[in-house]
Amino acid sequence: MTEAVARDLDPADGAEGSAPVVARGLVKSFLAPDGSSVAAVNGIDFVAPQGKISAIVGPSGSGKTTLLQLLAGLDRPDEGSIQLAGVEISRADDATVTRLRRREVGFVFQSFNLVPGLPARDNIVLPVRLDRRPVDQERLVDLADRLGIADRLDHTPEQLSGGQKQRVAVARALYAEPAIVFADEPTGALDADSAQRLLDIIVETVAALSQTVVLVTHDLAVADLADSVHVLRAGKLDRQR
Repeated sequence: MTEAVARDLDPADGAEGSAPVVARGLVKSFLAPDGSSVAAVNGIDFVAPQGKISAIVGPSGSGKTTLLQLLAGLDRPDEGSIQLAGVEISRADDATVTRLRRREVGFVFQSFNLVPGLPARDNIVLPVRLDRRPVDQERLVDLADRLGIADRLDHTPEQLSGGQKQRVAVARALYAEPAIVFADEPTGALDADSAQRLLDIIVETVAALSQTVVLVTHDLAVADLADSVHVLRAGKLDRQR
């Protein structure tokens, strides 16, 4: 976390603040069609060390995406605490969490979440522009080239295939060199060659920038490259390795 952001965002106290992502006792429930309450996340503790890749795996409906969204500050827990880049986001106001995500976090959504009608190049640099930081066109082109989308930068999402949209979403998450990257099924829409290219880039950026990556995956190749694997079943961590 940069010194300027730390001054601006009220870092949390405690030794666990040294880990970029720390969650304790997370609970998140939703209403079922019959009106009952279902705990998608049920009492989870989670720590993602700096400069490491942490994978969350488990069957469909086990709560993986809900957990990822809580850790990234995209949703609020019903119970528990979350420290993200040293900030206690479960008690922070929405403006603080939004500013923190914009400066310190990259997120790859399973549904891509690209802005319709906006060319790929503008989708990629949008978080940087929203934070009023300068755009490095050379870095943009280099990253797009490595992801195999350099020739698609002037195309809107409507003109891109699913795999191309996925790579634009990944480029957006990585472009600003955030301290923490969250990714929900980052290789889900990619062919084998594109998936391997993406995995190589993730490993390279983690090594070069000491980034922390937390990802949800069904892809065994992705899980194999992770430093730790957290198995989720019915909203609870079943085991870790």
